[in-house]
Amino acid sequence: MRRGPILRAIVGAAISIAALWFVLRGTDLARTADILSLADLRWFALGASFMALDLGFRALRWQRLLRPIATVRYRPMLGYLLIGYLANNILPARLGELVRSHYLGDREGISRAAALGTVVVERVVDLVACVAIAATALLILSVRGVVANVVLLGAAVTGLFLIALAVGIVAHRIPGLDRIRALIDGFPRIRDVARSLQEGLAVAARPRTVGEAILVSGASWIMAVLAFAAIGQALGLQLSMAQAALIVSGVALVSAVPAGPSNLGTYELAAQELGKAVGLEPSAALALGVLAHIGILAVTSIGGAIAFARLGWRDSTEA
Repeated sequence: MRRGPILRAIVGAAISIAALWFVLRGTDLARTADILSLADLRWFALGASFMALDLGFRALRWQRLLRPIATVRYRPMLGYLLIGYLANNILPARLGELVRSHYLGDREGISRAAALGTVVVERVVDLVACVAIAATALLILSVRGVVANVVLLGAAVTGLFLIALAVGIVAHRIPGLDRIRALIDGFPRIRDVARSLQEGLAVAARPRTVGEAILVSGASWIMAVLAFAAIGQALGLQLSMAQAALIVSGVALVSAVPAGPSNLGTYELAAQELGKAVGLEPSAALALGVLAHIGILAVTSIGGAIAFARLGWRDSTEA
């Protein structure tokens, strides 16, 4: 049995348990339950609708990034994305990203490594947008302390990812790597996977492709901010757009850290701390995080289940 998946599951579970402990410590759970019990389901439904639109734009962004490699219709791309998000709800450490790469490669006849390369680019583009939104919200709200430090750390990590992506794109041109390339050439399978992965990463070198992805990311994040604002309204919390933007982008930054299935614990902890930073009481901030998480899990699980029922798991080669 492979130890890697087991180790990732153990580490992810440990992170989620630790996050849940921090959330539950010192929080008035009865007060949180009271706030949730008074939620306006009409506003919740509106928030879930914005979440669905957010996912629709994310699928469009992935489709545009894939365009230099292959032309895939929008509906299948949305299905692959939703199945990946459903897998993230079940598997630890964001392994759903590998699942959607598998689906795309298998169903569309594309190298799975190349598909994974486009997923990496998509995640980096999303991370750049996330940090930009969080930093802008910080400036507008004049938030300092731990939240500001986390956003700065996220910016530093994003910079490292951008450097790593650039290196991955031009690795074949970097002097001094001849020996490594010669060594890889001795293993045809590894060589082919590396070349396919680089092909997927190379879409980031196309200005038009990246520009389209950034524009669609903007639309996606607008939907995400509106969703959090609507969820706040469902709980009687009057969030400004800047407050909603800071909370949703901050939660996304923390959720990028591999944790347990569906980011249980880490999502709620991030939402609570960010909510407190913008002036919400701990119980209300936790209620906001819980209700938003319920909405996201519902939308991605239902959408993923429908896509899975339509596409199934069987490989296209198994006819």
